[in-house]
Amino acid sequence: MCFRCVTPPGADGASPSTGTGVCLVRLSRVVDRRSVGGWLGGPGSAYDGAGGGEFAGQRLGLPADGRGSLARLGARCQAFLIDAVMCALIAWGFWRDTIWTTPIFALEVLVLTTFLGASAGQFLRGLRVVRLDGRPPGLLRSVLRTALLLLLIPAVIWDRDGRGLHDKVAGTLLVRVR
Repeated sequence: MCFRCVTPPGADGASPSTGTGVCLVRLSRVVDRRSVGGWLGGPGSAYDGAGGGEFAGQRLGLPADGRGSLARLGARCQAFLIDAVMCALIAWGFWRDTIWTTPIFALEVLVLTTFLGASAGQFLRGLRVVRLDGRPPGLLRSVLRTALLLLLIPAVIWDRDGRGLHDKVAGTLLVRVR
């Protein structure tokens, strides 16, 4: 009998409330918040010392640093700023108006990610978008990733591996190539 949840065991030792043979109160001492993690953990959970020595991308089998490791937040932001400024300059240069910046940004990211695996800013920062198996993202994943990136919110929500929500949904990673 479990004295914490006050449920007598069934004939086979299972808890009558769950039928699993496991007392949920005792199980809660074994499984805690850090065990399940996820995108609610916020940006620092992959990089803090309380993660048991984990680093961003470890659960995905990626190296901690160097070629093939997940891109860090600073490099991601720099690549985004390069793309945004470049698209604003193109819009201003052709139409003397910045209203076309977002459509140009969408086209630039979609076309370059599909064919080169990186936007112009990512290319300059030495980053590439790849699928979980390391292959190029392809058209459908690039369309999905770009559409979510334009919403901006999925790009600023990431999991403890450092993957943005737009990358998780599209099944892609942003990795360093140098």
